[in-house]
Amino acid sequence: MPMRKRITRGARAPYGTLVAAATAALLATLVTPAGARTDPAAAGSVRESRPVHSYADAVRESVWVDTGLDGDGDGRADRVAVDVVRPREPAAAGRKIPVIMDASPYYACCGRGNESQRKTYDADGKPVQFPLYYDNYFVPRGYAFVAVDLAGTNRSDGCDDVGGRSDVRSAKAVVDWLNGRARGYTTRTGTAPARATGWSTGNVGMIGKSWDGTVANGVAATGVEGLKTIVPIGAISSWYDYFHSQGAPLYDANPSWLSDYVNSPGARARCGAVQDRIAAATPYSGDRTAAWSERDHVKDAHKVRASVFAVHGQQDLNVRAGQFGKWWDALAAHGVERKVWLSQTGHVDPFDFRRADWVRTLHRWFDHYLLGYDNGIDREPAADIERAPDRWTTDRHWPPRGTATTTLRPAPGAAAGPGVLGRAPAAPGSTATFTDDPALGELDWAARIDTATPEKAGFVTRPLSRDLRIAGSSRVTVTATPTTATAHLSAVLVDLGPATIRDYAAAGEGITTLAHRTCWGASTPGDSACFKETEARTADVAHTVVSRGWADLGTWADPRKGRPLTPGRAYTLTLDLAAADHVVPAGHRLALIVGGTDRDLLDPPSTTPTLTLDLARTRAELPLVGGAGAFARSTTGPAPATSAPNGLRPPSGLRPPGASMPPAAVAGPRLPGAGAAR
Repeated sequence: MPMRKRITRGARAPYGTLVAAATAALLATLVTPAGARTDPAAAGSVRESRPVHSYADAVRESVWVDTGLDGDGDGRADRVAVDVVRPREPAAAGRKIPVIMDASPYYACCGRGNESQRKTYDADGKPVQFPLYYDNYFVPRGYAFVAVDLAGTNRSDGCDDVGGRSDVRSAKAVVDWLNGRARGYTTRTGTAPARATGWSTGNVGMIGKSWDGTVANGVAATGVEGLKTIVPIGAISSWYDYFHSQGAPLYDANPSWLSDYVNSPGARARCGAVQDRIAAATPYSGDRTAAWSERDHVKDAHKVRASVFAVHGQQDLNVRAGQFGKWWDALAAHGVERKVWLSQTGHVDPFDFRRADWVRTLHRWFDHYLLGYDNGIDREPAADIERAPDRWTTDRHWPPRGTATTTLRPAPGAAAGPGVLGRAPAAPGSTATFTDDPALGELDWAARIDTATPEKAGFVTRPLSRDLRIAGSSRVTVTATPTTATAHLSAVLVDLGPATIRDYAAAGEGITTLAHRTCWGASTPGDSACFKETEARTADVAHTVVSRGWADLGTWADPRKGRPLTPGRAYTLTLDLAAADHVVPAGHRLALIVGGTDRDLLDPPSTTPTLTLDLARTRAELPLVGGAGAFARSTTGPAPATSAPNGLRPPSGLRPPGASMPPAAVAGPRLPGAGAAR
């Protein structure tokens, strides 16, 4: 789209341009942008911001904000680059506007979104392309969009420290600058000040997927004034739990390589010492150090003032759903206003699995929390849950009212094969034994559930007579006796029965990208608002993993520090399983599987232990909608027959039993360059 010619004094404007300008002015009086209201009571009559401002004529500028840190040790405070695009008309009329902000380490190294868009600049260094659609859609509606390069990345000073003080201060300083509490400059090294208080209301909403959403969580956990809402998508709430699970290492369990990956070439040359400090402070052993505490936002949930709209894929094997669950529960404990979408996808943005509904909902969310419009979104159901590909349900509260922790217990079966999962405790002395096999994982275990195999201990309910819904975070407590000084444990809940699911382990993690595009906002020659559409990529399966958790048995006495085990001694440990919302249909069975190394998701221990479970001292605590009564009703009476979809198979990229090649889609470490961590 060509740039619109501005009307200058003394020039005669084309008739169409005058009509367009008059229409925009009229609409601006009907749909008032933030900062223009003089009567607070009038906010209740406004329902939606409209695209009344010119995107082509928007102000595009770069500012460098002082973080107050000297992460690279060059003797001067680090400045982070802040690229701003905002409508020209409100400032010209003396009106102020709110800000939508995405602070990211990925704007230069890797790109954002399904199409890996990067920032671009003109010959004078002014921003041209802002990745994603936030600018195209919201700037015409009276918002500014701000894209922040975290310290050490793209055009910013300093060093990225992977979720530490530098990351959080990079973005918090910008919120402070937008509220007049921090210094900004027109250049990276100059002294000419840049101020936002002339055009910014100070109301900020942070949004972003993965690392970006993690930064939003971290800034909210500082309690910074002016941050009104955050929208974390597939985001981390505790960096420790990204690299470890209760002492057991996941992926490459040291974050220093990630710092090197996102740092700019200049930062790589000057930040080696920072990366060495990160590596030393975050040991592979899985011990919880002070560095991990610094990167834990859950413990600071009591400081959060902003509302939270969280989005997470229940089959996200990169930023696992436990990250969302712990954050959600902590926010709930402190009365934080919140909303959630839980999809069947892996690490995918809702713009790419539910686009039209997402943009409409996000628009209303920002209108309410940043513009103050009474559009009712705060009174709507708090949770949207994807039950099957593209089939969604809602709940007024999440977990739903009536959800109660229900204890299920494993017991030996009547014949060779799986044990029984029910309410009755096992007889004292009942045991089950398995030997860690790092070549096998959760889908192998589930596929062999009805066969006694040496690498797992499995326990199943009878076929259900009624649907049974799990909603929330589960825990599994085991008492296990190892034969070696080290042992890792996995606990997995599985829905045994045929289903069609999103193929979360395939390329796209549950979506297929199509060729045609749809447009969401206004475009310029250098920044298109049009993006490739997607559709659900599905698989017919015989079993579905509902939730999973892992732990190092050596943390049995102290979750912050592992220790060698004494072979032959029994240890009791509780594993936290990822948050989930899943309905096990009537006719299906619910399984609890306990194993050792979950291949490609958990690193194996240094030995190959055999573990014996004391079933009388082992239990699963599940958040069941309807509690123990619902479980009793679903496990009595006749069960309906189930019919299997044709061509049952594991999700693409996950191997069927007996296959020897590891699944490329979930093999770790999952580097950002492969699309998994972005």
